[in-house]
Parts: sequence; structure tokens; C-alpha cells
Amino acid sequence: MNHQMILSRAGGVLLLVLLALPGLAVAAAGQDTLAQTPPMGWNSWNHFGDHVTAADVRRAADALVASGMAAAGYRYVIIDDGWQGKRDANGVLHPNASFHDMRGLIAYVHSKGLKFGIYSSPGKTTCAGHTGSAGHEAEDAREFANWGVDYLKYDLCSFTQRLAGHSLSEQVALMKAAYEQMHRALVATGRPIVFSLCEYGWGKVWEWGAGVGGNLWRTTDDIRPDYESMWFNADSEQGLARWAGPGHWNDPDMLEIGNRGMDAPDMERSEMSLWALLAAPLIAGNDLAKMDAITRDVLTNREVIAVDQDPLGTQGHRVAQQGPLQLWMKPLADGTVAVGLFNTLGRPLDATLDFEALGLHGTVAGRDLWRRQDIGPVTSKRVFEVPATGVVLLELGTSKHR
Repeated sequence: MNHQMILSRAGGVLLLVLLALPGLAVAAAGQDTLAQTPPMGWNSWNHFGDHVTAADVRRAADALVASGMAAAGYRYVIIDDGWQGKRDANGVLHPNASFHDMRGLIAYVHSKGLKFGIYSSPGKTTCAGHTGSAGHEAEDAREFANWGVDYLKYDLCSFTQRLAGHSLSEQVALMKAAYEQMHRALVATGRPIVFSLCEYGWGKVWEWGAGVGGNLWRTTDDIRPDYESMWFNADSEQGLARWAGPGHWNDPDMLEIGNRGMDAPDMERSEMSLWALLAAPLIAGNDLAKMDAITRDVLTNREVIAVDQDPLGTQGHRVAQQGPLQLWMKPLADGTVAVGLFNTLGRPLDATLDFEALGLHGTVAGRDLWRRQDIGPVTSKRVFEVPATGVVLLELGTSKHR
């Protein structure tokens, strides 16, 4: 994918023009063969921050397999910020002492049948102040490919300093150019590498993320391990469904399931249900080696995962709300519909389904996905008890489970 970037100044205003050359369409099409369903895996940041070590990553890979998460579809083991060391005289970025044998670590992850992800930034430094890829995009992409990297999270961070003083349209042009530059470098390596854009929804990234090679893009600020943050990020996905689908996904950020503050079972099931209905990437962020049986069960419920990974690739949305009760739905490839009844109140509530909002009529077959059991015929008069800060997640219609 070749482009020519022209930068000029006129009246103190930065003008940025990207002239596409013939290779553009071919490279973009090739990128679309990746991430045909939302990526699933684990990322080090939410639990370890930038103090992560190679030993932590090995334990995470071991736990993905031992817990059944790998068998359930979690594939990517992703080191976030904190692995970087310094560049040598040739511009090659070396890992720090905690990752002295990056090739060996990646080979170990691959030996488990898993894929490996890494982190960088288009800025000079990363969020935690480590070395970024600015000015060394081609060298870093080649090094990542040589190591065997399968996924790159590319975080805007210090690049925002370059945006100061420019209009919003100029800022968006600069961001697009930075992400496209790394995308071209990744394509040039010849290795398929999922490209995750992390720039917090700035400049309506959902409108242009796929055009610069993104397979997924963050639509919100960083998630925190609390119920309110979870809902803020989920609510921020409303109206974005048209930009999601096979090869390119809206990303409300990593899962906080199992982390202190989001380790109550009903909250965990609510987050997993929301992310599944949103066709969001399922990237766990807890300490996999120490999670309890309830958290493991939430993360490995295959019927809920199937909603997220449904091949139709449609992002769900909220269709009705009555006070603290919210009704969400997502159409599935087999003609059924996934339905989430959420209760944001701190005490249980009874709720019925709004069949008109769901586009349903009469009587339909039902299955409770968290209980993993058929619940018989369902009508608009059926009453469900929704737990405090919890969810009832259903599949309605002629189910593939029957």
C-alpha cells in the first residue's frame, strides 16, 4: 500500500494531502481477511500496567490453555506498554531487561497454539513514557514481523502533542496519516498482523478506521474496573453499528472481568453480555493465573461467546429502556435474536420483554444463555427476575441449541 504524503504551509495552516497510488485497494482488501470475528485474547495492561514481565506473559499463556479459555476461542496474548528498551545505532528497538528473549517468549506462546500481540505508539514515547515508533515505523514493523508478532495495538499517546494548534479536521488528517503509515509498514512485511487502533474515539475514528487499515478501533476513553465506567463505554457504542462487521470492529476497550471493582458475579455477567451483544473484541485484562471459578465460568461461557462471535457480525444495540431496566438485542446468523435484559439498580427487579421493540410476535422458543438451559415458550407476558446490577441473557427463536 503506497501513498505519497505532501505537507505544506499556507497562511500558517498545515495542509495535509494524501495521494493514493495504485497499491491501495489491494492492501486494504488483504487486511480485511483478518479479524473476521471480533478478536479474543488477553492483554497485560489492566492488571499489570507497565510493570509486566516475560514471566507474567508466560503464566498468562499457560492459564489461557489450562483454564479452557483458549479452547473457548481466546487466541491472542498481548503485551501492552512496558516491554520497550532503547534503540541501537541502526534504529532497531530492543526489549528491556524483563523481555531479554522476545523471540523465545513469542515462540513459547506460539507453541501453545496461541497468537502473540505487542504494543507501540505513533508518538516518540508511549503512554507510560517508553520508546514509541515515531520515525521508525518501517524498522519496528519489520522487527515485529521477524519476531513473529500477530497483533499490534497502536496507541496515540504522545502523538497528541503534534495535534496542538491545528483545527479538528487537520488533527484527523494527521492521525489518519500516522495510522496509515504504520499500516503500510505492516503490510510491507508480508506477515498478517491484526491492527488495533487506540485513539479513544477522537475524530470519529469509526468513520475512517477501516480506511487506514484498522481491524478494530477504540471508541471511548480507557475503561476502569467499575460498573459506571463499563456502562459509559457500552453506551458510547450506540449508533455505531453501521461501521462494525467482519474485519473491522468497534472496540469499547478491554474487559475488566475479574479485576477488583468488577469482580462481583452479576457485574461480570453484565459486562460479558454487553460486549457479546456489541460484537466487541473480547480481550480479558485480569490475572488469569489467579482467577476464581466464577470468573473463569463467565469468560468461558461458550453460548455467550457464540453471540459475540456470530458470523453475521452485526453489532447489537439498546432498543428500549424503562428507568433502570434496559433491553438490548442483536440479530444472529441463524435467524434467532440475542436479547439482554439489564438492571442497573442495586436491587433485583421484575421485567417483561417489549416484543414490539424487539420485532417479535406471538410465542417464541427461548433459551437462557447464562443458565445454559431452554426455558420453553416465551411471550410478551413472561416475567423475568433481573438481578441487581445484573442481566438475563436470552436467545429467542428457533435456536441452534435445540
